[in-house]
Amino acid sequence: MSHLASILVVEDSDDHVFLLRHAFQRAGILNPIQVANSGEDAVAYLAGTGRYSDWKEFPLPSIMLLDLKLPGLDGIDVLRWIRNQPGLKALRVAMLTSSNLDVEINSAYEAGANVFLTKPIEFDKLVEMIRVVRAHWLEFAQAPMVSRPPYTAEVNHP
Repeated sequence: MSHLASILVVEDSDDHVFLLRHAFQRAGILNPIQVANSGEDAVAYLAGTGRYSDWKEFPLPSIMLLDLKLPGLDGIDVLRWIRNQPGLKALRVAMLTSSNLDVEINSAYEAGANVFLTKPIEFDKLVEMIRVVRAHWLEFAQAPMVSRPPYTAEVNHP
């Protein structure tokens, strides 16, 4: 069996994580799913520091699904941090959020999001969205090479 690249979900709601995991299963995604529950956890995960220092257990993801509204560092802050890291700036980042406000959509794209996805209310529509993510990002699109940045404790806030 070939190695399956991991997916990093950055989401603070346990209920949303549960639904996403279930949608991944229904969509036939076998890739390992890693979860970070805050912006700070996402940065630590990507930097491979703290509780994420075991790089075999917490490998860099092929794609990151990033919530917009997170405790502490929000999704835009995390995205800006990623795009400022030479080894990570090519990481594929999909904003996956409940928002559909134009100002938030534009902010995400301006910060470097690859795509902005609004979580559907109906579970079947969420499964279909995840199937599209699987087909596009995991089956057809080629993943860029990414590497962990040198450790820096600072994340610049806007």
